[in-house]
Amino acid sequence: MKEVLNVVELFAGVGGFRLGLEKANSQVFKTVWANQWEPSRKLQHAYECYTHNFEEGIHSNDDITTVPNSVFQELEIDLLVGGFPCQDYSVARSLSGEKGLEGKKGVLFWEIKRVLENSHPKYVLLENVDRLLKSPSKQRGRDFAVMLATFRDLNYIVEWRVVNAAEYGAAQKRRRVFIFAYKNTLDYANRQSVFSENERLFKEGFFAKTFPVLEEPYQNRISTVELPNDVVEISDDFSFGFYTAGIMTGGHVFTAQPQVKEEHFIPLKDVLLDESMIDDNLYLNEKVAEKFAYLRGPKKIERTSADGHKYIFSEGGMSPTDDINGPGRTMLTSEGSVNRSTHIVEVNGRKRYLSPVECERLNGFPDNWTATMPNRMRYFCMGNALVVDLIEKMGQTIVEIEANEHITSEQIELNI
Repeated sequence: MKEVLNVVELFAGVGGFRLGLEKANSQVFKTVWANQWEPSRKLQHAYECYTHNFEEGIHSNDDITTVPNSVFQELEIDLLVGGFPCQDYSVARSLSGEKGLEGKKGVLFWEIKRVLENSHPKYVLLENVDRLLKSPSKQRGRDFAVMLATFRDLNYIVEWRVVNAAEYGAAQKRRRVFIFAYKNTLDYANRQSVFSENERLFKEGFFAKTFPVLEEPYQNRISTVELPNDVVEISDDFSFGFYTAGIMTGGHVFTAQPQVKEEHFIPLKDVLLDESMIDDNLYLNEKVAEKFAYLRGPKKIERTSADGHKYIFSEGGMSPTDDINGPGRTMLTSEGSVNRSTHIVEVNGRKRYLSPVECERLNGFPDNWTATMPNRMRYFCMGNALVVDLIEKMGQTIVEIEANEHITSEQIELNI
């Protein structure tokens, strides 16, 4: 094993991956390079927050597409992490024909691919919205299959799992798909190969060890598929219903829908500040309270489409305030605004928004982690952030894997 794992963090935001890994083991995980750049923004609030909270390592505020390959070739990366945008991953042959593939411009997953091609890390840990597994709507599963095939062609084995943070000890119902990839030459790959796919997904694999599940899938939802060898063929014609968990080895996909073994969460009330610490401007006045009552109430409204067609827009009702005895709902980037999705809590008979600190707590960040930026951006960044506690748990599993690893990054590169 290596005593230190060099980590590179892409699309770093305010540093949720790094914070979670350092909480897991700050002696093992050393972030050597991190990139955060928000296009079309003069003020780089997330980057400034990141550099305020972390001192070690190189902090890049450049468009990732402009960073030369030589940077990644020289970093000796062991673990690549990042929460990347969900985009259209369609591909086509390059103009030179068989010499390469061209991904759709602006798709940041291709930058992940470029980093992998130039550094060959042992491990990769990525996060995305769970709809990635079903996109695009007109060709279900294509985008995720393109990603899996990309990992296959770079000699990685992949596990994935959709995790609801509130089912594993967090205070927010936040569902995200996590993707863990590891080189097929690792000792860990050999150890996993003795188990059946069913055993790996439900008992012995990366996510089963980190987030335990029952040994039987939900409603017997298990399926397999072979990915075509040609990524262009996948992009053009492939469609498949991926379940919420799965394993891909050499292009063979085993996927299932596991069930949580023992759900436990932190109630929303446990992250609330004492009311004496709440700013007066967070409390709802009568006019705003009435607006929220309308937004959160049931409604049927006649609307007219762009082509003149009339239809009824229907929306079910939701509770006027959030249940503080249960976990919070999924926080969006619009949190703190007059929006149906915004959390509203009632304490001592008064209704109010969540404070920025309470939003940080919902995601497992320390209080005032984002205090370097205006409140509107604090809400926005927490709506984009991941739940730190989940990364901490996954980091602990990676430490356990690495403790039994004898293959070095240098040996991996020799096998490419």
